[in-house]
Amino acid sequence: MSWRTIIISRRCKLDYKMGYMVVRAEDTKRVFLEEVAILLIENPAVSLTGCLLEELIRQKIKVIFCDSKRSPLAELVSYYGNHDSNKRIRMQIAWQKETKDLVWTKIVSEKIFRQAEFLRDLHFTAEHDLLQNYLKELKPADLSNREGHAAKVYFNAVFGEDFYRGANDPVNAALDYGYTLILSAFNREIVANGYMTQLGIHHDNVFNHFNLSSDLMEPVRVMVDRRVFSLDPDEFEHWEKMELVSLLNAPVLISGNEQTLLNAIKIYVRSVLDALSQDDPEKIQFIQVYEL
Repeated sequence: MSWRTIIISRRCKLDYKMGYMVVRAEDTKRVFLEEVAILLIENPAVSLTGCLLEELIRQKIKVIFCDSKRSPLAELVSYYGNHDSNKRIRMQIAWQKETKDLVWTKIVSEKIFRQAEFLRDLHFTAEHDLLQNYLKELKPADLSNREGHAAKVYFNAVFGEDFYRGANDPVNAALDYGYTLILSAFNREIVANGYMTQLGIHHDNVFNHFNLSSDLMEPVRVMVDRRVFSLDPDEFEHWEKMELVSLLNAPVLISGNEQTLLNAIKIYVRSVLDALSQDDPEKIQFIQVYEL
């Protein structure tokens, strides 16, 4: 079972030989690919051979490429994630609107619940109670946009009244970095199950290649928020990035069992896809925060 997150920071050449990724720099190291879940290429001066790229795709290893500022820029996505992808894509196109609305309502409800839980942990009692009221007001498909109202209350409580998403500051940089890592993990699992990331159940941006991933990851964003809050970054440099990368192997609970976040995402994604394809939203298994 793959579990390792490998980060390549220095200029080097990456090659493939007999099941191993060979890292050639001043010295040579080998990494057993069957253990790797995510490969993060931080340095744009890194070169990769075609043989390695082929094997990374074959083993469904998520590869994330960073720009010159070491921020995630792109990722490697296979054309075919499963032996019966055609069948699953047809199923995805045929998902019932009523089922999609019910699943999205459950996802939004879980996201707001986890946000309220974090506010409770931070002793923001009034804000916690307000989000609990939003949960009671939630309508199918969130037609009244309780998610948006909850987000404003939540972010202003956690990160301060002057905080707003999109500002050029270390907190937003850390949030964006963490969300991108989580999004990549969701992309990997959706493709591995034979579905398309482009076709979402709520997100429907024609310029977003990852609409479905953006839908499914919503409740997990809170885990990034918790880690960024604990870091309280005055700057966003290498150490802060490594702390966010380590989140992928943090212990969480799902269906009463402890898993790493990466493995829990695999279970959660499969459960949501089953719920959508079998018209049964009760199949969804959500991830619970355990230790972050």
